Amino acid sequence: MTERPEAVENQGEETAVDSATEHATDPGHANADSGRARVEADAAARGVSIRVIERPAARSLDEAAQLLGIAPSDIVKTLVVKRSDDTFVFALVPGGRKISWPKLRAVLHVNKLQLPDASIAFEATGYERGTITPFGSRTAWPVVADASIPGRTVSMGAGEHGYSLFVDADELVAAYAATVADITDPE
Repeated sequence: MTERPEAVENQGEETAVDSATEHATDPGHANADSGRARVEADAAARGVSIRVIERPAARSLDEAAQLLGIAPSDIVKTLVVKRSDDTFVFALVPGGRKISWPKLRAVLHVNKLQLPDASIAFEATGYERGTITPFGSRTAWPVVADASIPGRTVSMGAGEHGYSLFVDADELVAAYAATVADITDPE
């Protein structure tokens, strides 16, 4: 399992949060209306420990991984996927991989899926692209995690730009009763 970085050295101030025991009202935490506060509150309510760190913007997956001190495959994108009935699902895709549409359609037993534009994804989740996570979403959409994610610690969006969260992937999968399946191909 990949070790969780203790801090991003010289790249930003760490704001570590063990959401199972900390509260968003503590000093140094996000205000109650922020995306980060929603993430922290939802993780705590689900009993999932997360660690949120502040980090600078990155121009690429490799740069983001370097800033976080992890492998690119340990960064998990949360993609909002729209079904034909106007409902959504979160697809958790590790860095260096992309959704395999035929595989995802087979898992969901549907013929049509699409990535909605940014405004529709925001309406569905309350998060801007690049910050999306299942934690604290406006609606708790079903989660499908790629089969390569369990068994390690991963980093993902934390509800606000400039932050990343770290979570044990097995806890994440269990908290959302996520479907785990091979849904990706190499990029």
